[in-house]
Amino acid sequence: MDLASRYKGVVGFVFGNENSGSSEDSYVERLLDRISNGVLVEDRRNAIAELQSIVAESHAGQLAFGAMGFPVLMGVLKEERDDVEMVRGALETLVSALTPIDHVKRATNEVQPALMNTDLLSRESDSISLLLSLLSEEDFYVRYYTLQILTALLTNSPNRLQEAILSIPRGITRLMDMLMDREVIRNEALLLLTFLTREAEEIQKIVVFEGAFEKIFSIMKEEGGSEGGVVVQDCLELLNNLLRSNASNQVLLRETMGFDPLISILKLRGSSYSFTQQKTINLLSALETINLLMMGGSESDPQKDSNKITNKTVLAQQKLLDYLLMLGVESQWAPVALRCSALRCIGDLVAGHSKNLDTLSSKVLGEEQQVEPALNSLLRIILRTSSMQEFIAADYVFKNFCEKNKDGQAMLASTLIPHPISMADAPLEEDVNMSFGSMLLRGLAMSESDGDLETCCRAASVLTHILKENTQCKERILQLELEASMPSLGAPELLLHRIVRYLAVATSMKNKDGKPGHSYIQPIILKLLITWLADCPSAVQCFLDSRPHLTYLLELVSNTSSTVCVRGLAAVLLGECIIYNKSSENGKDGFTIADAISQKIGLTLYFLKFDEMQRSFIFSSVKPTQSHKPLTRSTAASMTEIEDVDENDLTDQKNEDHPILTSLFDSQFVNFVKSLEVNIRENIVDVYSRPKSDVAVVPAELEQKGGESDKEYIKRLKAFVEKQCSEIQKLLGRNASLAEDLARTGHSQPELTVGSGSDRVQVETLRRDLQEASQRVEMLKAEKAKVESEALMYQNLAGKLESDLKSLSDAYNSLEQNNIQLEKEVKTLKSGGTSTSPDIEAIKAEAREEAQKESEAELNDLLVCLGQEQSKVEKLSARLHELGEPVDKLLEGIGDDMGLPEGEEDEED
Repeated sequence: MDLASRYKGVVGFVFGNENSGSSEDSYVERLLDRISNGVLVEDRRNAIAELQSIVAESHAGQLAFGAMGFPVLMGVLKEERDDVEMVRGALETLVSALTPIDHVKRATNEVQPALMNTDLLSRESDSISLLLSLLSEEDFYVRYYTLQILTALLTNSPNRLQEAILSIPRGITRLMDMLMDREVIRNEALLLLTFLTREAEEIQKIVVFEGAFEKIFSIMKEEGGSEGGVVVQDCLELLNNLLRSNASNQVLLRETMGFDPLISILKLRGSSYSFTQQKTINLLSALETINLLMMGGSESDPQKDSNKITNKTVLAQQKLLDYLLMLGVESQWAPVALRCSALRCIGDLVAGHSKNLDTLSSKVLGEEQQVEPALNSLLRIILRTSSMQEFIAADYVFKNFCEKNKDGQAMLASTLIPHPISMADAPLEEDVNMSFGSMLLRGLAMSESDGDLETCCRAASVLTHILKENTQCKERILQLELEASMPSLGAPELLLHRIVRYLAVATSMKNKDGKPGHSYIQPIILKLLITWLADCPSAVQCFLDSRPHLTYLLELVSNTSSTVCVRGLAAVLLGECIIYNKSSENGKDGFTIADAISQKIGLTLYFLKFDEMQRSFIFSSVKPTQSHKPLTRSTAASMTEIEDVDENDLTDQKNEDHPILTSLFDSQFVNFVKSLEVNIRENIVDVYSRPKSDVAVVPAELEQKGGESDKEYIKRLKAFVEKQCSEIQKLLGRNASLAEDLARTGHSQPELTVGSGSDRVQVETLRRDLQEASQRVEMLKAEKAKVESEALMYQNLAGKLESDLKSLSDAYNSLEQNNIQLEKEVKTLKSGGTSTSPDIEAIKAEAREEAQKESEAELNDLLVCLGQEQSKVEKLSARLHELGEPVDKLLEGIGDDMGLPEGEEDEED
């Protein structure tokens, strides 16, 4: 076994060397030798028992076993199948080798022998095949230990084991057969299949083909449904793995067993008021299954939409809505997490399904005389619940109920009738006798008395859904008047004006800690106003009827204490007053609004609010669909406890906006605001590109002069008009181009002033550019100084070399003078007739030769140095030329006196 030999290297590293003499290593080796070569069967069995004990208890024992033990025990499983006790012992030892020793605390970076053993065993496909074959053995413990080994392998090496099982004929079939085995083995097989089917489509198909649905529902029924234990949870998790993003499996379940066995799990029996943690988890898992069926399959599946509608139809026919209303609305003693999940399922069940919408609108809850419409009960949850998550879930129901459901919106809007003042002061319990609209209006108006706008904020969210994309409802509710809270305040107040007043009140609100308490109230009210004014000129006119509204909105856009989201939404609301403004009344038309924005805020700063909002956390983090994490054993306990987000405990301190806004500001609203922004920019361009008035006033001097003929007057007037038209067209064209550039870039080009926020942004940008340019200039100056320093150094070096060359020339001249003197002496001696002339000639020749060699060597060295320095000087000259320095001036005077005196070389020759 090659992997075992490689494993020894790791063990040797842990123990010090490959031939470690540790007691565990040698002890394990002796036990393995007894198992392999033992003569007596009983001795071999005892050796396996001792080996299992040391591997289960010793960290070092697991390491030593991984290095040497797998070949031995796999040989026992392969060759000694008849000895059940030996096979049991071998399997139990393998389980111990793959199980981490929890009671021993190890460093995080220390070798984990259980994981290494798992990796070693899972690499051998023959081992997996051998283990699967053991599942057909009759012995209970053999099958039980085998399933435990496979589960351990799957936990640590899922992909490898999935591939190995798929490559083995009837591998999945053997595992499925274990579901019909004894309870303990069945539970182990169920857990193994749950791990095995996660994100493994091929295995999911085989498991379904092997009758998984029938076996799963059979086990859940046997265990008691939602009242059962963790086995029911495992069954539902396996079922969810098979149905998640798989339309074909959903169709198969619907057309074979149907959804009734699943829906029956949601029925509350017996002790309905008792919700243990396990029962809550089981119900949450069943609701997750319902949610998967209502999704219809993966996003890329072409059958998704049709399958989704069919599933919703069948689920509704089997009275699913009744059970969901029982869990989410009527069972107020149920855990919050369960109620929220049931409410979200109600919202998904009615979304885009006209029949289910009608069913919900006509559904009545309660018994005998205490009955009321289900929508009223849902609204009461929104207005009264102390759980922010439950408010969001119930609001999700109304969002889906009103989405593209004009009849449903009209039905709810028709109930909005102001209730008497006496009813407004009645206890909260009396709202049972109210209509839906009266209860909603009471929620909108009751906040004024107690100073808490949270109820008003929640009611405003519901009203937003009723008004969305429904002009008739907007027009109808626009005429709604609320009685003044005090008779002395005068005439009744329009609902729209009341909402704007609450928006202003929220600015000054403080929470218990004295901090601003409008982090989510103002955005939700602004969302209502944006939805209301969208494509509704009469609503815009009503909004502008009160002059303080425009003034307040301009201040809100410029208010630095407001969040980025609030300023951006207020800017969008201002823009709607331009693009949906059909008024021709002076002071309320679109030109006046645009002019007010330009004067009070500045177009540059105004458009900057849009950009800031788009970059905010809420708008940048929005997702098309809400994705729910799969409910598993590891996450189930935490998902049963929903912790509401505290307004003052934000996860990101840099984010000023409340976290719940990410749930209420869905992708549809965000995309709608983005499209509005484009429309607002284009309309402001159009407003500034056309004259304010279409009426032309003829100046008095253009009146016909006395004695001027009609023909001359007409000619003069025509010339004047042509000139004026030409100038107007040029001005309008210039104005339009400037406005387009402003709208497109969000930056204008006026004179920079310190007082404007946008100008400060431009000044800061220019300052950064100037700073970068200055740094670049400083770098170039430093480089230039460095080059000049090097040039001066080489200039000094060249001067030194010139001096050395001159000294060498003087020495050479001196040597020549000495040579001439010697020649004269030789001539004198020759004239004297001495016999020593040959020796003198030889001495002379030798001296000349030696002087010449020495001179030539020094000259060669000097020429080499001069060549190198000349190359450096040329490079530096080129660099100085690039920097704009006068090269000739720097090199002036260098080399003028260099070189040998003329005629010396000729003389030497």
